Amino acid sequence: MAGYEYVSPEQLAGFDKYKYSAVDTNPLSLYIMHPFWNTIVKVFPTWLAPNLITFSGFLLVVFNFLLMAYFDPDFYASAPGYKHVPDWVWIVVGILNFIAYTLDGVDGKQARRTNSSTPLGELFDHGLDSWSCVYFVVTVYSIFGRGPSGVSVFVLYLLLWVVLFSFILSHWEKYNTGILFLPWGYDISQVTISFVYIVTAIVGVEAWLCVMCDSSNEFIKLFQKL
Repeated sequence: MAGYEYVSPEQLAGFDKYKYSAVDTNPLSLYIMHPFWNTIVKVFPTWLAPNLITFSGFLLVVFNFLLMAYFDPDFYASAPGYKHVPDWVWIVVGILNFIAYTLDGVDGKQARRTNSSTPLGELFDHGLDSWSCVYFVVTVYSIFGRGPSGVSVFVLYLLLWVVLFSFILSHWEKYNTGILFLPWGYDISQVTISFVYIVTAIVGVEAWLCVMCDSSNEFIKLFQKL
């Protein structure tokens, strides 16, 4: 395995010709997040490596996952009759999630700002993003949890596949077109997730259970009419 050539000479030669090309049409990104990131990136010193920013954001995502796994190891903490996750944990997770999202939006700008953008840097960034897809979904799952009033593990499994398939599909499109069309769902979901964490600390997990119960009842009524 040590002598195996994972990248052919022809593929290595393509690194010199590669140029990052992406299209972002999300109004949230264009009019709010990108201006915000353009301001934030100016705070970073020019000697700070973009890959370090990328890795720091990923570590925050992993930390959120581990923190939630400590307080909710079996995803029952939000179920009635179980000890709930402390409110301060939701606040910490919400803030760190938004910081991680910000770092993910800033790393590429730092690379272009310091003229250090490389194909390997993009590979490192998106490789960590692929792992983050799992941590994001599993961490959010603790808000609803398992049990009769929660969400089944099978639904969690389906959600993981939806998120990962969306991520893979966008990169497969780039592989064939040479342009990465950034999904709207990423920015919207990250801002929403951060907001939901903070709201959960204020209103409690019971509020989301009531919303889920009302939605389930409406779905049952609609199904019975059909």
